[in-house]
Amino acid sequence: MDCNVAVMYMHDYLDGELAREDVLQLQQHLRECPECRSRFEALERTDALAKAQPIEKAPSDLGDRIMKALPSSRRPAAWTSWVRRHPAVSAAAIFLVVMLSSFVSMWNQSQEFSVSGPDLEHVVIEGKKVIVPEGQKVAGDLTVVNGDVQVLGDLDGNLIVIDGHLTPLASTAHIAGEIKTIDRAVDWFWYKVSSFFGTLAYGTQ
Repeated sequence: MDCNVAVMYMHDYLDGELAREDVLQLQQHLRECPECRSRFEALERTDALAKAQPIEKAPSDLGDRIMKALPSSRRPAAWTSWVRRHPAVSAAAIFLVVMLSSFVSMWNQSQEFSVSGPDLEHVVIEGKKVIVPEGQKVAGDLTVVNGDVQVLGDLDGNLIVIDGHLTPLASTAHIAGEIKTIDRAVDWFWYKVSSFFGTLAYGTQ
């Protein structure tokens, strides 16, 4: 038997975990190797000394003292419990907050004058003023952003004025649809939301 293997067997033997055939091999090696025999005797004395020491018992209240010393668990905030109980409402609220923030940001950043509609060839634009001339008929909706609007003729659709000014309608004016004047970011937000869901429901018109 190799001395290194013998040393490993010594520890297993003292722990009572060495198989019987290995015990016989170790004993044979110890009879033949004075150095390993001396090492084994030193290990035996150390093991006996350790086993002779009294075993200290932990105080009976040690477990309670450790548990009291641990930091108390934080109770979840009331709103987090409400969110867990109402996931659908919470998701809808977050969606609206995100959309509102996005639209308000867009509202603050978009200060340019613009005109949109399917029939702009019958519309007169002078600077930031949009005119539907008398005797002219404009087909479809007309949307004006950051500008003034004057209707003297016919508009066969809705008139939407965002952050602008609508001159009182002339006696010759006729608007077939609705007139929507949007002067605030919140109104614009609801207009965008309703337009968005209207598009989802009915498709692009």
